[in-house]
Amino acid sequence: MIRSLHRWPGLVALALVTLLALSGAALSVFPAVERIAAPQADQTLTVATLADRIHSVYPGVEQIRRSPSGRITAYWFDQGAPGAAVIDPASGEGVASADPNQTERWLTNLHRSLFLGDGGRLAMAAGAAAMLVLSLSGAVLVARRTGGWRRWFARLHGPLAGRLHVEIARIAVAGLVLSATTALWMTASTFDLLPDGGASPGFPAEVSGETGFAPDRMPTLQQTPVTELRELSFPYPGDTTDVFTLKTDRGTGYLDQGDGTLLAWADLTRWERVSETIYMLHTGQGAAVLGLLLGLMALGVPAMGATGVLIWLGGRRGRTRIRGNQPAGRAETIVLVGSEGGSTWGFAATLRAALARAGQSVHVGPMSGFAPKRYINARRIILLAATYGDGAAPATAKGFLDRLNAADRTPDIPVAVLGFGDRSFPAYCAFAKDVAAAAQAKGWPELLTPGTIDRQSPQDFARWGRALGDALGIDLELSHQPVLPAIDSLTLVSRRDYGAEVQAPTSILRFALPRVSMWQRLRGAGFARFRAGDLIGIVPEGSTLPRLYSLASGRRDGFIEIVVKKHPGGLCSGQLTALEPGDTVAAFLRRNAGFRPGRDRTPLILIGAGTGIGPLAGFVRGNTRGRPIHLFFGMRDPGSDFFYGEEFPGWQDEGRVTRLVTAVSRGARPHYVQDALRDEASQVAELLRDGARVMVCGGRDMAAGVAEALAEILPLAELTPAALKSEGRYVEDVY
Repeated sequence: MIRSLHRWPGLVALALVTLLALSGAALSVFPAVERIAAPQADQTLTVATLADRIHSVYPGVEQIRRSPSGRITAYWFDQGAPGAAVIDPASGEGVASADPNQTERWLTNLHRSLFLGDGGRLAMAAGAAAMLVLSLSGAVLVARRTGGWRRWFARLHGPLAGRLHVEIARIAVAGLVLSATTALWMTASTFDLLPDGGASPGFPAEVSGETGFAPDRMPTLQQTPVTELRELSFPYPGDTTDVFTLKTDRGTGYLDQGDGTLLAWADLTRWERVSETIYMLHTGQGAAVLGLLLGLMALGVPAMGATGVLIWLGGRRGRTRIRGNQPAGRAETIVLVGSEGGSTWGFAATLRAALARAGQSVHVGPMSGFAPKRYINARRIILLAATYGDGAAPATAKGFLDRLNAADRTPDIPVAVLGFGDRSFPAYCAFAKDVAAAAQAKGWPELLTPGTIDRQSPQDFARWGRALGDALGIDLELSHQPVLPAIDSLTLVSRRDYGAEVQAPTSILRFALPRVSMWQRLRGAGFARFRAGDLIGIVPEGSTLPRLYSLASGRRDGFIEIVVKKHPGGLCSGQLTALEPGDTVAAFLRRNAGFRPGRDRTPLILIGAGTGIGPLAGFVRGNTRGRPIHLFFGMRDPGSDFFYGEEFPGWQDEGRVTRLVTAVSRGARPHYVQDALRDEASQVAELLRDGARVMVCGGRDMAAGVAEALAEILPLAELTPAALKSEGRYVEDVY
C-alpha cells in the first residue's frame, strides 16, 4: 500500500513536481542575493533617524518600506512625478533602482500558477500535494529499508539507482515536507479557505489637526529600531486629518502628524505570526540561508524522479507480469513472493494461472507488502520464498519476518510455505525455513507442510502443486516453463587455458560486447551497463535452465570475461570450454548488487580460490584510483592454474593491487587460502580496524574455511563476524 502510494503519484505528477521543485530552487536564490546586495541598517539606527535622512534627500517621500532581507526602499513624488529607489540607510540616498527583477517575477508567476491564473494555482497546489504524499510515503519506505527510524542513515546496499534515490531522499525529505506543507497553506490562504485572523487598530476619530511635526522627534519612531520596521507611510500633504502609519514586526499603529502622539496600536495576532512564519519558511524571505537549504533540497526532486523511474523500470524488468491479478481485498488466495533475481515471480504467475483455471480468485504480491488486514476475503495464504546468499531474505521479502515477529497475532487464514533454492548450498531454502519456523512459533494455522524446490525444478513444482490441490480439494496441475530475460548472442574473441596438468581444465573466456540500442543505454538494460561481480546467464544447448557465472570485467573494460572450469559431465561448462574464437553463445545479464566493492577508499581484502578469482580480478582491473587492495588467492599449482598470473605484475606496478598473497594446495606443503589468512593475521586485523571490507568468492568449502579463519582473527581487531556482516563489511559470492 505505502509503496503504491509512493510510486503512482510520483510517476503521474513527475513533470509537475519537477517543475515546481526547479522553479522553487531558482527562486530560493533571490532572497540571498537581495540580502547580500542591499545596504543594511546599523543595529542602533532608529526609524526616526532613517525617516529624517530620507526626508532630507527626498522631501516628497510618501512611504518607506523594509523587506525581510533588510532592503530599504523609498517612494516619493517630485513635482508630480513618482520616484522610487533602494536606500542606503547610512545616508538616506538612493543607491539602486527599485524596479522589480523581471526574471524573479517571471519565475514567481511560473512557480505559483504556470501563468494560468487560478487554474494554474490549483495545478501547482496539486503538485505540492503530490510532493507531500511522495515525501511522507518515501520517509516510511526509507525507514523500512534501513531497519527503523533510528537507523535512518544506516549504510545502504543494492543497485546504484536505488541507493542514490534513498541517499538523496533521506537528506531532502524534511525540506520537501516543509516546502509542500507551506505551499498548501499559502494556496488555501490565497483562496480564502483559512480565516483572516488579522487585527488592525481602529482609525483614530480625533487628531490634533496640526501638521509639520518632524518624524525624528516622534517618541514612537525614536524607540523603534529600523531592524523591526516593515513600512512607514507619511500623511497626504496638506490633509490635516491624515496620520503616519507605522507597521513593524510587533504590530501596526497610527501617529499624529501634528504632535507625534501614538493615537492607536494593535499587536500582531498569533494567527498573523503563524501565517508570516509560514510565508518566511516557504519563500526564504527573512531567512536566506534556510531558503538556500530548501532550494538545494528541492534540487533532489528531479534526481529522485530520474532514479525513481529507473527503479520502476528495473522492477518491471525483474518481475514477471501477473495477468489477471486480483486486488488483495477481493482475492480468496493470497500468493506472496520473496525473490531476488525475479525467477520466483514466474512460478507465482504459473500458480496464479492454474488456480484461476480452477475457479479461484488470486492476488499475487511481494512478501515485503505483507498486510493481513487487507486480506478480508482470503481463505489461504501461500508464501513462495527464495533465499538470498547465506540464508538472508531476498529483495522482495525485506521486513517480512520483522513484521511477522512483531505482530500480536497471526491471521486465522491457513498458510503454506514453499522455498526455492539450490540443494548443493548449505543454506538451502534457509529463509523459507526461517519463515515456516516463525509462522509455527506464532501459531499460524498450516495449510500444507512446508515444501522446497531445488534449482527451479519444474518437476518439484508440479509435485508440490498436486499436494496443494489435494489440500484444497481441487485438481491442480502446475506446468511451469521458465521465462528467461532478453537473450543476447555473445561472440568469443579469445580464450586462455589453464589447469590441464592438475586435472582441472579451466578457461578464461573473453567475448565481444554485443550491440546495444540507445534505448537500452538509457535504461541500462541488457549488457548496456554491467560491472565486475555481476552475473552472466548462459543457456546451454539442450536445456532451458541457465547457468550463472560471475563476470571478471565491467562495461568500461570493453569486453565480457568469465572464468570457467570444466566439470565432469557438466553440460554448460563442457560447451563453454569447447568454444573457439568466432563461436557464439546465448546469454543474458543479471545484476549482483550485493557483491560490489563500493566507491569509497577503505581498504579491500579480496579472498578467492580457483575460478573465484574472476570477479576479484575484475575489481583489481577496475581499480584505477589506487584503492588499497589486498588479494588472497588460492590455487593448485602456480605453473598450471595461476589465473591472471600474466596481468598481476603490471597491476601491482600500476598500484591497482597493493599486495598479492598466494596459497598453493598441491605443493610440497599444501597451503590453502585460509592458511594464508592465518599467516597474515596481524596485518589482516590491522586492516579490519581501519575499516577494511572483506569480499569472498569461490566454492562453499573454501568460503567455510575462510569464515573459520576470520572468526579467529576478528577478536584481534575487537570485532565479531556478526558485527562485520551487519556493517556490510563481509560479503560472499559462493557456489
